[in-house]
Amino acid sequence: MRRSERKKARAMGSPPLPMSMDEAKHEGVDRFDVILISGDGYVDHPSFGVGLIGRVLHDAGCSVGIIAQPDWRRDEDFRALGEPRLFFGVASGNVDSMVNNYSPNKKRRRRDVYSPGGRLLRPDRAAIVYANKVHALFPNVPLVLGGIEASLRRFAHYDFWSDSVRQSILADAPSDLVVFGMGEKPILEIARRLESGDDVGDIKDVAGTAVKMEVREWRATDHQGFLEIPSFLEVAKDKRRYAEAFRLHYGEQDPFRGKKVVQPHPKTVVIQNPPALPLTTEELDRIYELPYTRAAHPSYREEIPALEPVRFSITTHRGCFGSCSFCALTHHQGRIIQSRSIESVVRGAEKLTKMPGFAGVIQDVGGPTANMYGMACNRWQTCGACADKLCSPDCPSLAADHSRQVELLHRLREIPGVKRVFVSSGIRHDLILADQSPAGREYLEELCRHHVSGHMKVAPEHVSGRVLEVMHKPSKAVLEEFRRRFKSLSREEGKEQYLVPYFISGHPGCEIKDMIELAEYIRDSRLYSEQVQDFTPTPMTVSTCMYHSGFDPFSGKPVHVPRGREKEIQRALLHYRDKRNWVLVREGLRIAGREDLIGDAPKCLVPMEGRGVREKGRLRR
Repeated sequence: MRRSERKKARAMGSPPLPMSMDEAKHEGVDRFDVILISGDGYVDHPSFGVGLIGRVLHDAGCSVGIIAQPDWRRDEDFRALGEPRLFFGVASGNVDSMVNNYSPNKKRRRRDVYSPGGRLLRPDRAAIVYANKVHALFPNVPLVLGGIEASLRRFAHYDFWSDSVRQSILADAPSDLVVFGMGEKPILEIARRLESGDDVGDIKDVAGTAVKMEVREWRATDHQGFLEIPSFLEVAKDKRRYAEAFRLHYGEQDPFRGKKVVQPHPKTVVIQNPPALPLTTEELDRIYELPYTRAAHPSYREEIPALEPVRFSITTHRGCFGSCSFCALTHHQGRIIQSRSIESVVRGAEKLTKMPGFAGVIQDVGGPTANMYGMACNRWQTCGACADKLCSPDCPSLAADHSRQVELLHRLREIPGVKRVFVSSGIRHDLILADQSPAGREYLEELCRHHVSGHMKVAPEHVSGRVLEVMHKPSKAVLEEFRRRFKSLSREEGKEQYLVPYFISGHPGCEIKDMIELAEYIRDSRLYSEQVQDFTPTPMTVSTCMYHSGFDPFSGKPVHVPRGREKEIQRALLHYRDKRNWVLVREGLRIAGREDLIGDAPKCLVPMEGRGVREKGRLRR
């Protein structure tokens, strides 16, 4: 967006939050109540965590300043806005800084899409680095950690980049509290308590926060109502105890039935309070209708690349009950779906049509899983999600009904100035098939007719039955039925449309023979795609627990974990057409006894030797 368009964008909403004292004085502020520090460039948009939390605090009456991507080697950057009256809030940004800075092969990335011009301005372990600096300069000011990095590192966790078990971030950073999850309710409660005169050390019971306690104090505390899990020292040296600790805290991530979870560390004790209660529809509507400019701060002279794909997108809901093993949403947004009202989403779309740069295209309407909008379970608002089973479209208590989504998409298409409405978030194809009401078929018809730009994203992740079971994903048969329906409907519409599947290599439970099965499926179904990824163990997922421990944390059974050369072979099998991978593909096929797939026959994945690169470093059987 050009600078002239940014000025127009500011006119559509209220001015962005100040990043300098000159801006603050213009707003009549000489000292901020709260200062938020972020590893991202500052974007006043609800898809950017610090931008959203800043607006929520401002809406509640707090004056808020933003320090975006400070140079951690310079005191001046952290002193730029002075000392806040209530607290500093620190976040690494929209993505864990280690995920953001490194590829799955642990190679440093050359670009940061959350920075102006894609420049590299974020330190490794940004939340800890920023917190240490703030505490050194302002030792008497309360310090609250938040965002995805702090949220998913609140317990002792396996860290892929150091290949070690690290302490809770509360034990490594000089923070008073960690706000986990989406954060609006707990951050407002913390601000209220500090405003009323409470000492930050006394704020230990806010839902959606994790706190720390001295070891001596914990020993003297009545432990009734707490669930103590294996300590850091236990999980760091014993992988079975690591898996057991994960199983225990995973079971308490429910706002209605979750207990306080305690994990002792050598110099402190970490206590997680139950998650914050879900936002009501009215609360969610208010948050997403705050006067965002949907633009980067006007001080930037370079674009922030991450903004453009979402600038004209609309968030409809939060939460995901899919419970995929490789996803941390259960520990962050939770399993309970929280949906905005149709009227609120429509009002948001109408505002988009008046924004500079809007060309009539809404880039996305959705959430973590687009077609979970409006879905609900009759237990969620009283009992929470079930403790003894995961949510499933087969459950009679779950209303896997697409009628509200059909109505919403219809309303959006009718708005003057809106030419196209895309659903780009990705969908759960099994939910569409499970919806036996007329709305199930109608939803897929509407997607095919109006809401995909020739390609529909789905995430089957694999086709091997045993791997899908470990991943907690729908079966291959479900994918096949969905493909059949999608193809049939596209043909009826007279459109040539394609599914874009996402597949994962190297996931726990996956062996070379499973990847060969997937490669053959890709060959036979003509679903060859560049949209694949090598499994990366990120904090607080079931898959990462299995990757580190070698055990399924729920059944206790051993799980095969591909590493090293085998992991390289598995990834190569997904891109078997790439000549650079032929050496690895042949090696994997021979290990699995599938030499029949090497050669020039129509079903072969790769040709015989002599047509690729020289082989070296083979993995032995």
